[in-house]
Amino acid sequence: MGMENLYKEVMDLNMMDDNDQKEAVAKSFFEKLNFMPLPDYFNWAEEIFEGLHVKERGDKKALVWADIHTKESKSYTYKDFAARGNQCLNSLRKAGVDKGSNMYMMLPIIPETWFASYACVKGGIVAVPTATSMTMRELEFRFQTYPPDCIVAAEVFTDLIDDAIKANGVNPKIKLVIGSKPGWTSYSELEKEKTEAAAAKTKSNDLLFCFFTSGTTGLPKRVGHTATSYPVGHLSTSVITGIRTDDIHHNLSAPGWAKWAWSSFFAPLNLGATATGFNFKALDGAAYLEALSAHKVSVFCAPPTAWRMFIGMDISKYDLSSLRQSIGAGEPLNPEVISQWKKLTGTEIRDFYGQTESTAMIGNPPWMKGKMRSGSFGYPSYMYDVVLLTDDGKEITIPDEPGHIAVRLTKWRSIGLFTEYIGNPEKMAGVFIDGYYYTGDRASFDADGYWWFVGRADDVIKSSDFRVGPFEVESAMIEHVSVQEAAVVGVPDPQRHQLVKAYIILKNGYQPSRELALELFQHSIKILAKFKIPRIIEFIPELPKTISGKIRRVQLREVETERISQGGEAKPMEFFYKDFPELSSKKE
Repeated sequence: MGMENLYKEVMDLNMMDDNDQKEAVAKSFFEKLNFMPLPDYFNWAEEIFEGLHVKERGDKKALVWADIHTKESKSYTYKDFAARGNQCLNSLRKAGVDKGSNMYMMLPIIPETWFASYACVKGGIVAVPTATSMTMRELEFRFQTYPPDCIVAAEVFTDLIDDAIKANGVNPKIKLVIGSKPGWTSYSELEKEKTEAAAAKTKSNDLLFCFFTSGTTGLPKRVGHTATSYPVGHLSTSVITGIRTDDIHHNLSAPGWAKWAWSSFFAPLNLGATATGFNFKALDGAAYLEALSAHKVSVFCAPPTAWRMFIGMDISKYDLSSLRQSIGAGEPLNPEVISQWKKLTGTEIRDFYGQTESTAMIGNPPWMKGKMRSGSFGYPSYMYDVVLLTDDGKEITIPDEPGHIAVRLTKWRSIGLFTEYIGNPEKMAGVFIDGYYYTGDRASFDADGYWWFVGRADDVIKSSDFRVGPFEVESAMIEHVSVQEAAVVGVPDPQRHQLVKAYIILKNGYQPSRELALELFQHSIKILAKFKIPRIIEFIPELPKTISGKIRRVQLREVETERISQGGEAKPMEFFYKDFPELSSKKE
């Protein structure tokens, strides 16, 4: 079977209206895909993007780009897109960059980000997406760990990059800049290159992507993906998102992280749909919703931070009539956010889950419409053999028992799973154990097979003899009318090992006070089991997050540990359960 037939099958699958039929076809499709032998060689850009989509829908829009502040916009057909990517590849090859080399990409949300990514795929060049928030120290770590063969960057980052290059003594073969900078080649020069380029003969298991993880639980790891684990593996993402060939898909995510490659690149372009990119310096909710309206976005994927912002706005001001599907990713959404968005738009936010190390692994696919349970992040994709494990590695079969999310590898190895932590066999040995891949996250499933996120294994709070998942407590806190956002961590305590602490960001119109803290404590008592109740509440203006919107609980824990080691004086807006006599008879 030609690989293009797999993509055609998913395109047909996602166009089905009968949800029961769609689920049955999806299950059958992945059962076939999971066990079929992959070809020795595969180049997605040549065989799927050009061989299928340019050939069959070359004049259809592949990419629509806009700046939400200036309202500038550009669009590119599938033919245009391939031509721009080929020009980039030809320029790299002239500089001596070829198959197996790497290219760091430190770019904002601009069309060139898509074209450079395409050039890497077609040329067999290892793409190294690099967040625009990088510090000098972070770049030095990356360049020392994986020296760059070539770099493409926006002009504003070139001084920082040059300093990191000098500090590490590396010598890239070419440095492309969006704009102008001495010692760099202007990206505009690529317009002189030919618009056709031969594809590299890439093996299915050739390394094609190197993602540095966000480092929420330690130093960043280098996650290696291949010529098939992302282009083919993201068929799971294409199915869970439910993107149709006639959709205009938008993903609110920044380049530099895996989620951009997931949902801004492969998920829509796998299926011949239209991808969109909206550039912004700061997330202006009104301007963003205006862009969604102006470009008639039909499928919208966003992280928790954005959804929480949007539900606090007057959505009636914007024409979102084109919106067909809403999708959440990055961290599971609190039930309150999902229910509010449905009231405002009529669309359910379908949560799904995956990692830099995988593609979409667990989620609420389109056939879950009307059957989702608020707060559940769905059930495993048919591409993955997902199980829960106890601390001693036993598979959990009992409902409602939290365990480690793992991928069982003994029946088949999921195509979308990463190949390796590059250069780190010790870390590999720590996650691939006895025929399982441990994700580092914890969850439970109920009697009906719905899965419920508990939190990162490192985030689980150990209080007395109990384990508390932060997500459940955060969800309870955000149900209060005053709470915009919440983050829960365990802080050191000599009696209970850890106390549950909730950091609270309030909605506009609410002010921190002892009275509001009491109200929040009382609110938590009504909802949570005794051992899950926050013992400390602190009102703060913002939370530390990754650029993709994930809360950096590790940073909150580090701050607490350091503060307590220095005496642990209470902060002005910090309130302790034990200091409220009004609560003495309440679940204590």
